[in-house]
Parts: sequence; structure tokens; C-alpha cells
Amino acid sequence: MVIDRIEAFPLHYPEPHDSGNSRYVTLVKLTTADGLVGWGECICQFPEAALATRVIVDAGLAPLLTGQDPRDVERLWQAMRDRSWWYGNGGIAAFAISAIDMALWDVKGKALGVPLYDLLGGRRAKLRACASVIFDTEDLAATHAEFAGYVARGYTAVKGGWGKSRATSFGLDPARDLRVVSTIRDAIGPKVDFVVDVGTHVHWTSSHAIKMARAFEAYDLFWIEEPLPQDDIDGYVRLRRAVATPIAAGEKEWTLRAFKALIDAGAVDIVMPDAGKAEGVTGCKKIIDLAAAHGVRFTPHSWSSAINTAAAAHLFASAANGVVFELKPNPSPMQHELVRDPIVQVDGYVTLPNGPGLGIAVVEDVVQRYLMR
Repeated sequence: MVIDRIEAFPLHYPEPHDSGNSRYVTLVKLTTADGLVGWGECICQFPEAALATRVIVDAGLAPLLTGQDPRDVERLWQAMRDRSWWYGNGGIAAFAISAIDMALWDVKGKALGVPLYDLLGGRRAKLRACASVIFDTEDLAATHAEFAGYVARGYTAVKGGWGKSRATSFGLDPARDLRVVSTIRDAIGPKVDFVVDVGTHVHWTSSHAIKMARAFEAYDLFWIEEPLPQDDIDGYVRLRRAVATPIAAGEKEWTLRAFKALIDAGAVDIVMPDAGKAEGVTGCKKIIDLAAAHGVRFTPHSWSSAINTAAAAHLFASAANGVVFELKPNPSPMQHELVRDPIVQVDGYVTLPNGPGLGIAVVEDVVQRYLMR
């Protein structure tokens, strides 16, 4: 069994969970000489990143791997990292590695006739789901109704963050932040777990983060996510030592080395690697195992396509230190059109795909529909 070709598909789609704004992913299709097909994805977010990733795949990594045995995933992952030393330790290089690595695991599972979770070490059959959305910080009546609706649909955990625009982002106005948190807690009641994601549009100091975390304590947050800039490790340490609410971070990081720095410093309670960014399934598995060895929990960040959602589900299911499984709760092109059997929540849980590899079937007509020309 050898790799015959690797193709990259940068996609542009409207995201209903982000007010219909444009989002971008790059998919990878890996085909073996005997006709097996594996799919992978990276969450590029911006058009230039999606197109640049295609260049790295087509001109750099695909020629490197063509003719190789796709079942040698660890060796090929390291070969890609060795190839990319000059043009990136993280960034666009990590996007390309992530998508190809995911496709390699998909093919390996199909070749062996087993689901990815079997290759990773085992499974939990059902994953506790967390509805993850960008919330409205201004129309609090709509926010109340939205989150009450998620509870009515069976979710036992919810997460909101960012804001509908930069000007209305969570984290910019302390009084408004408290109103938002109070509104959602009132909507969901006392028994549903509630996460706040400060997001990327604001840059709190550790002193301000401590002040806000203490103010939020009355609303019993499950964790606070990304409250500080990603490089402020000292600030994270100070924050974590000063507050009772768990602190989560890591969706902006790319490599095991970056996560090791967070873990070694005692900066976080929960790490959040994204398989579509943190060097694929292989990279994420190393991060998850490192976190577990240090008593740190993890939740996979996955807010892009159904391919990444499936990879995250297998990683979560095979790990002992997972917290909850985040999911876009409403229909989205990359979740509900891209694959035949999208992963959905029922009675608060997600059922793990049990087909070989990632356990999903990509609809290639949909790939062509959203392809960047």
C-alpha cells in the first residue's frame, strides 16, 4: 500500500454561528494506489491562509509523501515536520501537517478496518456534549432564549464567547460582561455547566482577569477560556493561583512545545488543542498524553468542519482526561452538508462514529461547491 496522490481543497463558506460571516478551511484528500481515500482538515480561518496551505501541501509535502506507506503515520508525521523546518514551526506549516496527518489516520483505519479510536487506545461510547456558540452581548433577551433553547434540546453544558462584532465583544465592558453572564446563568438554571470564552478580540491583563473571574464566581462558571494573550504565561500562572474557577487555554497554540510550556508552568487547568491546527491527530495525541501525565484535563477545540469534529471525537473518546465535547449546536454547511452522517447531540450526548478511520463519508459535490476558485 502506497500513497498515490494528495490533493488540497481550500474552501470558503458562510458560518451561521458567526452571523453568516465568511470562514475558511483547507481539506486534504489522500488516495492510495489501491483506491483507499482518507480525508483531513485544517482550520485556516482566513483566505490567504487557506490558499497558502494548499501551496505547502501541493508543492512541499505531497511530493515528499507520494509513494510512501500511509500506515507509517508517526514516521511520515516526523518527515513532514523535518521538511518544514525552514518555513515554519507552527503557522501555515502546521496547518498543512494537520490536514495530511488526519487523512493518514483516516486511511490507516480504513486499511485495517477499524475506527480511529481503536488505533488511539480505546473509547468511551458516548461523549457529553457542550453547545459552543458566539453569543450576542447586546440583545440579552435573545441570548436568554437561545441558551434556554439549548437546555431544552438536552445539552447539559453550554459555552458562549466573543460577540457578534469586535465593538460588542465580551471582555470590553465589565458591566456588560456581568449582565451577559447573569443572563445566561438565569436561562440555563443552576445545574447546567457554563463556560465563558473571552476570545481573541480583547487583551486582558492578569489583574483585570483576576477581578473579572472573582466577579463571575457568583455564577459558577465551569471554566474561563483564553482570558489572557497566549504568550502571557506568567499572567496565566498568577491568574490560576488567584481564582477558584478553572482556566483553559491552548486553541491558539500549534505545537507540543507550546503546550509543554503551559503545562510545565502550571498555567492552566485545561488544555484545548485543535487537531486541525496542532499538527493533526498525532500532534494532539502527544499533547493530550502530556497533559494527562501532569494531571491537566483537556477539551478538544473544534469549531470548523465535520472532518475535524470526527477527529476530535476519536481523540476525546480515547483519552481519560477529557472534560466535555464541544459542538456547534445548529446546522452549518461544513457540519451538516459536508458529510452524509453529521455528528449530532441527542439527550446531551454525542455518539461516536464507529466506521473505519474517522467514520465519516465526505460528500465531494459539497467540496466542489465551496471550493475557492
